[in-house]
Amino acid sequence: LAAAGDKYVTTGIFMLLFERMHALRGFEGTLADLYLERERIEALADRIVGFDIEMIEAISQRFPRGIHGFTFTDDWGTQQALIVRPALWESFFKPRYKRIFDAIHAAGWHVWMHSCGKVNEIIEPLIEIGLDVINLQQPRALGIDEIGARFRGRICFESLCDIQHTLPTGDADLIRAEAHELLEKWGTPEGGFILGDYGDGGAIGVDDQTKQVMLEAFRSYRPGPDAGG
Repeated sequence: LAAAGDKYVTTGIFMLLFERMHALRGFEGTLADLYLERERIEALADRIVGFDIEMIEAISQRFPRGIHGFTFTDDWGTQQALIVRPALWESFFKPRYKRIFDAIHAAGWHVWMHSCGKVNEIIEPLIEIGLDVINLQQPRALGIDEIGARFRGRICFESLCDIQHTLPTGDADLIRAEAHELLEKWGTPEGGFILGDYGDGGAIGVDDQTKQVMLEAFRSYRPGPDAGG
């Protein structure tokens, strides 16, 4: 870590809570158990939360300095909506995420979450319990205007041009327009915007040249006199 110099250093885990639950129990089984076997699924969730917190504490003790953020994945959305009802998410998952987020903050790190799909309805409660950075890779599915109006300046976004509707086209003008729109509507000094990447370009039909077009599009953005970013 000392060799990192002034770099921002992250650690983390793939599949933090919900994804870990259905990796162990099965997707349909997990959803059914939330209604039919509540006590058992609560026990599973709490064991996972306990494991996550112990892992965070162990990393923090092993590396007490030099780590800045803890990243994780939990995909929560379909193309149209949240996988579960927002009320169920708030009653079951929100307090468990808060326990994990509190442990991350106690270690002195930022909480950095990736979640695919239309997850609009959990961003507010995630902000309430301390989420610092949210990685969103489908801004068109989420609604660029809606997300900007509701959350701009209140959380840091890590995003990129839409991995389904924009980047795969390879259209430089479309990519440039969306990059500038994202910075205009999501980026502020108070919240922030980090350009992310989709790790497997081949899986979404995006080559390195298209990624370079996107990078240059974000770099070329110049806010207007009335912009807040």
